[in-house]
This record gives sequence, structure tokens and C-alpha cells, in this order.
Amino acid sequence: MFGAVVVGIGTAGWVRIRDMLAPLPGSPAENLSVKGFVSRRSLEPQQGVSQISVEEAVSREDIQVAFICTENASHEDIVRTFLQAGKHVCVEYPMTMNHKAAVELWDVAQEKGVILHEEHIELLTEDYKLLKREVEGKTLEEGTLHFTGGALKPGFGFPAFSGIARLTWLVDLFGELSVTAATMEDGSANYSKMTAELRTSDNRPLTWIEERGPGLPRVKNINFKFDSCTLTQIPPAPRGTVGLFMQDLIHFSTKLAGHVGPGELQRERVRILHCLDLAGKIQQLCQN
Repeated sequence: MFGAVVVGIGTAGWVRIRDMLAPLPGSPAENLSVKGFVSRRSLEPQQGVSQISVEEAVSREDIQVAFICTENASHEDIVRTFLQAGKHVCVEYPMTMNHKAAVELWDVAQEKGVILHEEHIELLTEDYKLLKREVEGKTLEEGTLHFTGGALKPGFGFPAFSGIARLTWLVDLFGELSVTAATMEDGSANYSKMTAELRTSDNRPLTWIEERGPGLPRVKNINFKFDSCTLTQIPPAPRGTVGLFMQDLIHFSTKLAGHVGPGELQRERVRILHCLDLAGKIQQLCQN
């Protein structure tokens, strides 16, 4: 069994506790046992689980795993604290706000012999799995992914990082990308629109737009033009029987059990670092 602590009690932290208390029967997630949670606020027990301090979580021998569910800006420091204490870490994306720091964290994990796992539930949704099957084997000519959503609270970082889930879609669908241009429009009342011009390895253009503001619906609009057809809608898919965070918990638990091969772990690491590198370059171009 692996004893776990959840750091941050927002929606994701609450779901992490729930899923560890009632894991999918017969899955590796049954090997996790939640021992406490950490919060900046002073809280009553959550779902029967008691609050503990970071210091206690780091020092306790019966806690081997930390789930980091705080705002993006604080991920790096908390992840580093737990890795240096020799704890396995599962962190929400993005694990850091820059590529260099993420490389350093992976180096610490390797040195300590622990698992560092960045959650990517956006790759586990049924509609994304269906979209990936639709795209498979087709040759892209050009494409656009335009995301709209409500204004973000402070602490979520530059849109290229807060929206890295969409960038991860594009990299997972079309392979390694490069950035050719990026702009940022800042309006009044928490409105922002980031536009990044990307290229695939065979020089096909992709545009990623991340637009946020009060009242904007949470929608992903696509327009992918292939040699054989054009996709303008994400295929609707029935909801999966296993929740997204539970799927991620099972994936992480499988890594903890040593049942994920080094090849898959390396591919995941390369993709995550590539996306963080791209996000940093986009931010730099926007700020120039």
C-alpha cells in the first residue's frame, strides 16, 4: 500500500480524496490509502480525512505519495519539496511555469528514484479519444483549435501555460511542433486572446487560439483540413463509465507498481517537456 496526502482542497483535491476512498475495484488504485490533506485554510475533516501540515506530510514514513492540486503558480515549489523528501508526486498540469524548472524536477525524481506524474485528463475524455481515431492516418494540410472560456482567477499563469491542455491535444494529434509567431490581446474586464502560429514537422500550419473573458462559453472549436476531408466538429461521444480522475489515478498507480515500461514513461516525459518548451516560447513571443 502507498499512503497518500492531497495538497489543495479545491474541486480536484476533493475528487482525489473521493477516488482514493472508493477506488475502482480490481484496479491498481486500490493500493493507495489517503492519510491526510494539506490546505492553507484551517478546515474540518474532508470526507472523514483529517488536515495535516506540509511538514508532517513530508516527514511521515507512512506517506509515500503526494497529489498536488493547488493553483498553477505554486506547483513547482510544492512538487520540489515532496520530491526532495523522496515522495512520489502526481501534479495537475502544468507542473511548472517554465521548461527549465520541469527538467530540474524530473532530474530530482530520477535521483531520488521516485515517480513524477503530470495529470492530463484532457487526453482521457471520450470525445478526445474519438477525435484521435478520426485523425489517425490522415494527412493534415492546415488546422485551427480555438478555445473559449471564462476569465481565470490569479495564479493560473500565462494563457500558454494555463491552456496547455489544448497545446497537448495538438502535440498528441500531430506530433512535434514549432512556434513561428504569437500575439496577445488584452482587453478590459479580464478579457484576453492569445493566438499562436505553429508548424508541424512537415511544415503544415496550425493556429492555436486561447480566448478568455467573463461570460464566454467553455468551448473547443476545431477546423482541421486534411487531404481527404475537413473536420469542423469534435465528434460527440457518450460519457465514459470510469471518471477522468479515476482513469488518471489508475494510470499513476500502475506507474507506482512498476508496470509501465521505460519507453512509455520516456515518451510521456518528452511530450510534457516539449509542450512546456512551446508554451514558454509562445509567452516570450507575445511579451516581445
